Amino acid sequence: MPANSTELITASGEVPARVAVDLRRFPWIRRLAADYAYDFAAVAPFFSGDPADSQAWADVIARSQAHPRRGADIAAVIAAQQARRGAPEAARTAAMRLADPSTVAIVTGQQAGLFGGPLFTLLKALTTLKLADQVSRQHHVPCVAVFWIDAEDHDWNEVRSCTVLDEALATATVSLPARGGEDPVPVAEHRLDDHITSVLDELERLLPETEFRADIFAALRRAYAPGAGMADAFGIWLETVLGPRGLLVYDSSDPAAKPLASGVFVQELSTPGETVRRAAAAGAELVALGYHSQVHANPDTLALFRLHPGRRSMRHQDGHAVIGDDRVPLATLVTEARERPVGFSPNVLLRPIVQDTLFPTVCYVAGPNELAYLGQLRGVYAHFGLPMPLMYQRASATLLDSAAMRFLTKYDVALENLQAQDEAALNDLLKAQIPATVDAAFDEAARAIDAQMNQVVEVIPAIDPTLEHTARSTLGRMQHDLHTLHNKMINAAKRRDETLRRQFTRTRALTFPGGHAQERTLGFLSFLNQYGPSLVDRLDAELPLDLGRHWMIAI
Repeated sequence: MPANSTELITASGEVPARVAVDLRRFPWIRRLAADYAYDFAAVAPFFSGDPADSQAWADVIARSQAHPRRGADIAAVIAAQQARRGAPEAARTAAMRLADPSTVAIVTGQQAGLFGGPLFTLLKALTTLKLADQVSRQHHVPCVAVFWIDAEDHDWNEVRSCTVLDEALATATVSLPARGGEDPVPVAEHRLDDHITSVLDELERLLPETEFRADIFAALRRAYAPGAGMADAFGIWLETVLGPRGLLVYDSSDPAAKPLASGVFVQELSTPGETVRRAAAAGAELVALGYHSQVHANPDTLALFRLHPGRRSMRHQDGHAVIGDDRVPLATLVTEARERPVGFSPNVLLRPIVQDTLFPTVCYVAGPNELAYLGQLRGVYAHFGLPMPLMYQRASATLLDSAAMRFLTKYDVALENLQAQDEAALNDLLKAQIPATVDAAFDEAARAIDAQMNQVVEVIPAIDPTLEHTARSTLGRMQHDLHTLHNKMINAAKRRDETLRRQFTRTRALTFPGGHAQERTLGFLSFLNQYGPSLVDRLDAELPLDLGRHWMIAI
């Protein structure tokens, strides 16, 4: 049911628990993501199957189970990570299932954002858990949920900050210091220092006092302690929140897992440029169909980074890899990839190939922007002889309290109209509160003025042609004066109904902080502090696995 429907308020005046909004209404949703949910046939050539089709699930499960993988080895790698982080028992039990060749996985991933990152990180993980449970029940196979920490990503500025709402619903951002140095360094290599203590102190001052705050900050300070790795801290915190539900958190920078992916590295170096060529060809096909291409790489790009020192890109030239100012024979790197794979890291095109080499992935949970680059990879999967999983759009949501949900549904306000940081939507809302008879009277007056004065304009030249301009000017002044009076009436309505203005301003601050979508702006920590552990319970209960919907959820 559309978000702007007054029928959503029940006869007893109760606030609905959730309201669906068609994603296509949002201007930031691109056509590929819209068609993926509503017209899959249009994009089918770029993906391995329709996630809305039960048979597609059965087929991808069979392909995954038939593909040889080293399940016991990856299970051991994750078990060691979990032991280091002190993961909950439910997560450890789930990890053991990977050793069973019949087990399949639903995978998602994200960078190691400070204090867990934005709300969409939590929504991704919950979608993954819910899908894993659904696949287990409907297809009678053991299925685990895996969260891949993109710990080798080197964009420090993307992960070093966390934004929350303070007591006044104003956005406030806390940040770790910027990082110097020319070489891009994987986030996993960043060790927290004493700055993390002051950032946590600042955050605790900013967040409103609630009954949950003390326990939350005790857990945060255990995870984000001086000396801890940034990726480890993220993993511990994510396991604290979702580990009891069986989420497997995987640190992709773990050297112990590199030998399991060495074959991918060897093939990339042995067939230089093939990955980029295939992805570029798919990107060109997408553009020809009116979509967009997400990843644009030079034809000589290798889909691998060289690690140690830093994380440096590579390109191929005349049988060599060019790494900064260095030239290394590709044959030398092939040998190294076999013997010392810890020195390599996949780029955005190769990461899914490494991921699905390690895990029996039947579905990847993606954000709307990720779908575009994943749609460029079908040929890449074929090149590596790897079954391509299904792709599923993560749950998308805006979290509201009962007051905000009541305001939106009572006054029939479309969610997307709150994004603009002006008063256009408020003016429209206030106009709607004015009795129809008032607007009708103004409309009638405007028509009467136009009709009568136009008659004057037509006949007055017969008396004195020089007066026609004066008559037209008089008409313009009368129209302007009527418009001015109408605006004064609107302003009077604004002054009369300051309560409505406050409700509008408050709801806008909550739904689009700073003019940006809530789920991409606010750290999920902000909501955990407000609602406590029941937040995850409510989201688990209220987030449907529906494609193409954004959910307004009253917590």
